[in-house]
Amino acid sequence: MAATLILMDHAFEMLLKAAILHRGGSIRETGRENQTIGFSLCVRRALSDSKIAFLTEEQSITLQALNSLRDAAQHHLVTLSEASLYLHAQTGVTLFRDLLDKVFGRKLVSMMPARVLPVSTTPPVDLMTLFAQEHEAVRQLLRPGSRKAQLAEQRLRAMSILDRAIKGEEGQPTAAQLKALSQAVRQGRSWKDLFPGVAAVNITADGSGPTLSLRLSKQEGVAVKVTKDGEPGGAAIAIRRVNDTDIFTLGLKDLAKKLALNEFEASALVYHLGLKSDPEAFKVLKIGASKHPRYSQKALDALHKTKVSADMPAVRAAYSRRNKTAPSGAKASSTPQTPSTQA
Repeated sequence: MAATLILMDHAFEMLLKAAILHRGGSIRETGRENQTIGFSLCVRRALSDSKIAFLTEEQSITLQALNSLRDAAQHHLVTLSEASLYLHAQTGVTLFRDLLDKVFGRKLVSMMPARVLPVSTTPPVDLMTLFAQEHEAVRQLLRPGSRKAQLAEQRLRAMSILDRAIKGEEGQPTAAQLKALSQAVRQGRSWKDLFPGVAAVNITADGSGPTLSLRLSKQEGVAVKVTKDGEPGGAAIAIRRVNDTDIFTLGLKDLAKKLALNEFEASALVYHLGLKSDPEAFKVLKIGASKHPRYSQKALDALHKTKVSADMPAVRAAYSRRNKTAPSGAKASSTPQTPSTQA
């Protein structure tokens, strides 16, 4: 088990670094050019750096869970059931194959024999069933008189690692947290109460035999937040946040009112700052059948700051020139007297 996790983790770190370099990114530590970045920072850059991004949120969860399990196997005590080990191994192989094809255009099947792929006589049916089975196994280990509390905590560590990865919590569960989980199991608490992050994802399977693909996929309606490169304490996926409608609360009219500008001037400032290319400042929300351009508080703060020092006549002129050269049918209004509604 430990060897499988360690070797898979190392293989992915090398693949991630190669992919980042292939897409023109850097794998060097800022200010420490003699050192390359670690696994977690590789994942974060591959997910959130718009210039090189090639990971999805679900793929990041798979990688973060694998890295934490490797850390647990190498530095702590952890026990994975055969079904759990198969899950992580098969999702890992599926992801390795997907990334190799997506970034490099190479087929995994042409580079390694199919016989080395994960095989199990009892593969997990789905993640919900797997966690229910693991929870029951832990409950049996903790029954009165069994004296197997340490084994129970080793299995709980593996369960907690996946849950923490889904919720964006980097690192290992503490001894106190594992004891608290054990106590909660003794008290009859449901696994869904103890591991709410896991309830937000499931296994997507297609194919069978040596071509079987397993992927972690979010349940409908679950939102996640991408952390910034280098942000302390953040994993590749941050704790589930409020809905986008609670983040991107401002329309163009709202911006203009708060900035004491007309809508054309507000649009000109948005264009001047390039806010539409910042996913934390601007997003088009689909509400019902309609699409609504919306801005966040971050956008408003940036606009307020720029308004103070910007040469507004020059900003307006640049935006007017942009409008005049826009393709037919996409041309926005170019005068302050006729506010634009395109921003």
